Amino acid sequence: MLRLNVTRVGFLMGVSLLLAAIIYFFAANWGGLGRADKILASAGIMVLFYGVSFIFSKMKIMLGHHSFLSAIFLVGGCISFGAAVALLNQIYNSHADNYELFLVWSIPALLLAFITRFNPFYLLAYALVHLTLWQYFFPTSLHVVHTDREMLMIGCFFALINLLLFVLVEAKLILSAPLKYASFIVFHIALLVLSNSTLYELYGPWMNIACVAAIALGFYYFTRIHLNKIMLTLNALAASAFAVFKFLELMSEHASTTFFVFGLVFVTLLLTGNVFFFRYLNKLGTHAAKTEEQEAGKEAEEHKSALVGKIVSTIVTIIGVLIGSISLIGLVFMASDSVPPENVLLIIAFAFIIPVLLLRRLNAVVRYTVLTIGYAAGMIAIAWIDLAGLTLLFLAVTIAGWFSLQGRAQHFFIYSLININIAILLFQLFESAYQAASFIVFIMASLNAVIYASHLLIREGALRQNIRECGLFFTLLLLFWLTFMEDIFPYSYELFNIANFIVVTALAFVYVRSNRVLEAAVSLVFWFVFLAFKYYDLFWTLLHKSITLALLGLIAIAVTYVFAYRTRAAVPEETDAYSRLLRKSPILIGIVIVLQLGYVGYHAATSEALLSNGTSIKLAIEPIDPRSILQGDYVRLGYSISTPPVNVAKEIESRRSLSRIKVVLRPGDSGVYVFDRLYTSGEALADKEIVINGTSSGWQTINYGIETYFVPEGTGTETEQNARFAYVKVGKSGDAILERLSKE
Repeated sequence: MLRLNVTRVGFLMGVSLLLAAIIYFFAANWGGLGRADKILASAGIMVLFYGVSFIFSKMKIMLGHHSFLSAIFLVGGCISFGAAVALLNQIYNSHADNYELFLVWSIPALLLAFITRFNPFYLLAYALVHLTLWQYFFPTSLHVVHTDREMLMIGCFFALINLLLFVLVEAKLILSAPLKYASFIVFHIALLVLSNSTLYELYGPWMNIACVAAIALGFYYFTRIHLNKIMLTLNALAASAFAVFKFLELMSEHASTTFFVFGLVFVTLLLTGNVFFFRYLNKLGTHAAKTEEQEAGKEAEEHKSALVGKIVSTIVTIIGVLIGSISLIGLVFMASDSVPPENVLLIIAFAFIIPVLLLRRLNAVVRYTVLTIGYAAGMIAIAWIDLAGLTLLFLAVTIAGWFSLQGRAQHFFIYSLININIAILLFQLFESAYQAASFIVFIMASLNAVIYASHLLIREGALRQNIRECGLFFTLLLLFWLTFMEDIFPYSYELFNIANFIVVTALAFVYVRSNRVLEAAVSLVFWFVFLAFKYYDLFWTLLHKSITLALLGLIAIAVTYVFAYRTRAAVPEETDAYSRLLRKSPILIGIVIVLQLGYVGYHAATSEALLSNGTSIKLAIEPIDPRSILQGDYVRLGYSISTPPVNVAKEIESRRSLSRIKVVLRPGDSGVYVFDRLYTSGEALADKEIVINGTSSGWQTINYGIETYFVPEGTGTETEQNARFAYVKVGKSGDAILERLSKE
C-alpha cells in the first residue's frame, strides 16, 4: 500500500506540472504562434489528455496505477478545457477572468461530475460555479455597487444554493463527502457575512436570527435525527464563529473598560462551552456495532470525528485566546495612566506565565489559556520595549513553556512563539532591519533545519515527534519565504528557489513512503503552494517556466512509472475504484468531450467571421497594465465612448445594475468614432453610423467587452505608453472584437 501511495503521489505531481506548464505557456502569449496555431494547440492538448486517459483505462497490467493515471488525466482534460477557453478569450481580447469563462468551464465539469461521480469533478464544478456567480455579481472588469437589498438577495442566493446542495448530499442523491462539508461551511459563511449589522444596517439584525436558527437547527438535526459527530463539530465551529463575530462587532461600537472586562468573561464562557461540548460529543453514539463491518465503519467515523474535533477545538481555543489578549491589552491601555502600558503588559505577562508553569495540576484548558494570553501579551511587550536582554529573558521563559505543556497543538503554538521571539531578538541585534531581513530569514531557516535534524538524536517518543513536526513545518515555511527575499549573496535567489523545489519534492516522496501522514501532507501543501506562487515570481519568463515544468512533469511521470513497474505495486480490480471510472458511461463522457471541442471550434469560427466581415472603427483609448490569473499580461483599456454625455449618463445611472444597452457611434475628427446617442429599437442610422452593444453597471460608464488587450509577457508597460487608439471590428448584431492598438 505504501508503494502504491508513493507512485500515486509521483503521478499526481507529474500531471500537475504538465497542467501548470500548459497554463504558463498560454499565459506567456508567445508571439511565435498565430491565432490558428494557438487554437489547434489548445484543442490538441485537450484531446491528448483525454486520449491518454482512455488508453490507460484500457491497460490491464499494473492495476491501480493505470486506472489512477486514467482518472487524473481525465480531470486534467477538463482543466485543459478551461485553459483553452481562457486562451480563446486571450486570442480575441475578451474580458479577463469574466464570468462567461467560468460558466462555460463549469458545464463540462458538472456533466463529468454527474457521469463519473468522481470527487475531484464535484469539487472542480463546485468551485467553478461559485466563481461564475461571484464574477457575475462582482465583476472585476466593472465597478458595481449593490444596494443593501441587492446584497441581501445575493447573500441569500449563495446560502440557498449551498443549503440545497447540502440537502442533496445528505439525502444521498449526490455521493460526495467533501462536497457536503464545503457546502455546509459556505452556507454558514454566507449567513455570517449577512449578519454584519455595521455593514448592513437595514437587515443585519434580522440575519442574526437566521444565523441562530440555522445553528440551533443543525444541533437538533445532528443529535436527534441523524447523529453525525463531524457535522456536529462543524456546527459548533459555526456557533463559535458567530459568537466571536458578534463580540468583535460590539467591540467596534462600544469599546470601554467595562466592555473589555466582559470580553474576558466571554472568553471564559467560550472555552468552558468548548470543553463541555466535546465531553457531550464523546458520550454520543456509544451503542455497540452489530457486525464487523459496522464496527470497522464506526471506528473510521470515530477517527475522522476525533480529528475534526481536535482541529475545531484548537481553532476555538486560539480564537478565545486572541479575544482574551485583545481584551487584556484594551484594559491595560485604558487603565494605565502614569505607568507606560508596555511595562504593564510585561508585568502581566510574567504574572500570568510563571505561576501557571509551576502549578501543573490546574485544569488543562484554564492552564493553556492563561499561558497563551500571557505569552501573547509578553510578545507585544518585548517588541514594544525593544531591549535585546529583555527579549532573551522572555525567550528563556517561552522555552520553559515548551517543556511544561503537553499535546501536539500546544507544542506547535509554543514553537511558533519561540520563532517569533528569535525573530524579534535578531531584528533588535541588527542595526538595519530592512537590509538584514533576508539574512535573518536565512538564519532562522538554518536554525529550524538544525532543530529538525536533531530529532534523529532523540529516542522515540512525544518529544521527538513534536520536534520533528514543528521543525519540518518552520523549515519549509522559512525556506519558502527565502524564495521571495533579496539576494543574500550572488545568485542566492535562484539557488533558494531551486533548493526549495528539490527539497520539498524529495521530502514529499520520503514521507509518503514512510507513511508519515502529517509530514507528507505538509510537504505536499508547500509543493503546490510553491508552484502556485511562482506563477509570476521567478527568474524565468512564463515561457521558460512552461518548458521547464513540462520537462519536469514528463520526468516525474517516467521515473514514477519505472518505479511502479519494478515494484509491481497494484490493487485487485474489484477494489480499485479508479478502474471503473471510465467504464461507467464512456459514451456520455465522449459526448461531453465532443461538446468541449465543438465549443472551441464554434467560438473560434464566430470570432474569425466577425474579424473578417465586421466594420472597422477607430476609438481613442487610455490604457493601463494589469494581469490575469489564467490569461497572462493584458492592457486594460478605457475608451472615450465609455463616458457618455451628462444627459445620457443620468439615464444610465437610473438603470438597474448590469443592464444591456445599445449605443450609436458616429465618426468624429480624424476618423475617430465618438459617442452619439443610445440606440432606439427600429430607428434608422445615418451614413457611417454604427451600433455597438454595451453593458451599464449603473455608474455612468459603459462597458463594451473590448476593454482588455492581451500582450506577450513583459510588454504591457511598453504598450501602455505607446498605444493611443484602438481598431475594433463591429458586427451587424453590435458585437465587437478588439483587433489591434496603435499610436495613430
